[in-house]
Formats: sequence, C-alpha cells, structure tokens
Amino acid sequence: MDRRDPPPTTDAVRERQQRFHADTLDEVCRALSEHEVVVVGMAWNPHVGRARRALDAAGVPYHYLGYGSYASGWKTRLAIKLWSRWPTFPQVFVSGTLIGGADETLAWVSERQAQATAAP
Repeated sequence: MDRRDPPPTTDAVRERQQRFHADTLDEVCRALSEHEVVVVGMAWNPHVGRARRALDAAGVPYHYLGYGSYASGWKTRLAIKLWSRWPTFPQVFVSGTLIGGADETLAWVSERQAQATAAP
C-alpha cells in the first residue's frame, strides 16, 4: 500500500464520509465554482490573516469562507481537511485548484506580480 493514496474503504464507510458535514462541503464547492479565488479559513489564525493581507495588498479579489476558531468549529474544519487532503488553514483555491496555505499564497501572489511586470 502506498501512503499517498487513501486506503480502500467499504461502502458503509464511503457513505458516512459523504455525509460528514456535507452541507459545508457543498458550500465550499459552490464558492469554488462561483469565484476565481477562494480562501477557506478560521478566526484567530495568523496564517489565514497573512494570506488575506497578501491578496488584499496585491488587489486580488477573493471570496472568504470562515469556519469557527480555535475554540469552535473543529469538526467542520476536519471535514474540509479530509475532503481537500490539506492539513492546515488557510486553504486557498485559484480557479478551483487548491494552491496550498499562506506560504503558497504569498508565492503565488509574487509570481503573479512578476508576470504582470514582465508582460509587454
């Protein structure tokens, strides 16, 4: 078995996985189809703030979905982590693709700005 792939599951497990906070996952999926850039985060998390500030400073419009804080909403965030297979917040999506968290967002913003200045 390769750890990069999830283990095989029974039908009952797959059904339960599909139901786990399905309303939240539906909300995230809707946002991904309706917005070019989506930031999924939580209150009090400095990395979420860092990613959002970088996007704001670069003038990149984005849609923000916040789920709880360190004191609440952990099961909702767990459902998102299980679905995306990304272990931390923020989770930043561009054109429906998960680009990563705050560090990856700052790199994406930098690359975007470099391309804009290099364009004729």
